[in-house]
Amino acid sequence: MRTALVIGTGLIGTSAALALVGRGVVVHLADHDPEQARTAAALGAGTDEEPAGPVDLAIVAAPPAHVATTLADAMRRKVARGYLDVASVKGGPRRELEALGLDLSAYIGSHPMSGREKSGPLAATEDLFEGRPWVLTPTRDTDTEVLNLALELVSHCRAVPVVMDADAHDRAVALVSHMPHLVSSMVAARLENAEEAAVRLCGQGIRDVTRIAASEPRMWIDILSANPGPVADLLADVSADLDETVQALRALQSSDEAKRREGASGIEDVLRRGNAGQVRVPGKHGAAPTVYESVVVLINDQPGQLARIFADAGAAGVNIEDVRIEHATGQQAGLVELMVKPAVAPVLTAALRERGWAIRQ
Repeated sequence: MRTALVIGTGLIGTSAALALVGRGVVVHLADHDPEQARTAAALGAGTDEEPAGPVDLAIVAAPPAHVATTLADAMRRKVARGYLDVASVKGGPRRELEALGLDLSAYIGSHPMSGREKSGPLAATEDLFEGRPWVLTPTRDTDTEVLNLALELVSHCRAVPVVMDADAHDRAVALVSHMPHLVSSMVAARLENAEEAAVRLCGQGIRDVTRIAASEPRMWIDILSANPGPVADLLADVSADLDETVQALRALQSSDEAKRREGASGIEDVLRRGNAGQVRVPGKHGAAPTVYESVVVLINDQPGQLARIFADAGAAGVNIEDVRIEHATGQQAGLVELMVKPAVAPVLTAALRERGWAIRQ
């Protein structure tokens, strides 16, 4: 691939453009808002000038509701040899293109499984997709050349290609992305009118659950409008679980010992099913989940503290598998949870203590 046209210079489009420019591809940028395209160009994502002729690959990064019409316009103008979209829903755009009578041999659907709570070109980064799955949904008509162009794009973005059927993809993202976002928003909504004293008690658990609720609502209305059925089916299942859980909790309030036992059994069931589902979440680098042991270190909120911890761990020959940070309320301090393989946890603990770190048991 030598040339590309990115249509839509938000977070995803601009990030892809930055990655392509970094690999020597000449990238042209277009957007319904010319100012946004100029912003992306100023960031080094390419040029907002129109290409002189057809490019190798046109990448449509428009909102899901506008993907099909944007693709259709680009295909009719013959702006590229191949066409690809990055919308988070795949079945709908494909069916719309089919209904418009377009030749789909030059088209392939795709969805990079990466993003941020922020949107727009200023939020874009060249490494946004690095190590992340990038789903490709070719049709029976997709040319091999177009599939190869898509694979080259994924490679330039240092992502991991995953080939799926479009409708299977939509059911999958409803489960792992769209439904969790709504659940996160519903939990976060409980905080809107909560007492300040309660909000001040927020810890890492509530931050983890509500993090994705900070995303732009208008963007998510577009996403959910394109995939409402599968998301509604999943929420119906969650709703049934919630009803049963509420009944179990009410039973725990009963003065009847048998009802309390029944309630406890119901709560244990949902917690155990949660355990069983959570262990299926892929672990590091997409491998099977690994059980790590945590070493918790108390740090001051000062420059260089994290760098010192990682340097001291490295000096001890210990690889940090994951890290979490919990900031103390009202204090310039926090807890850093270093996740390591169980066999090396005692080694890391001893090494950090020797270097003056306070270890929280």
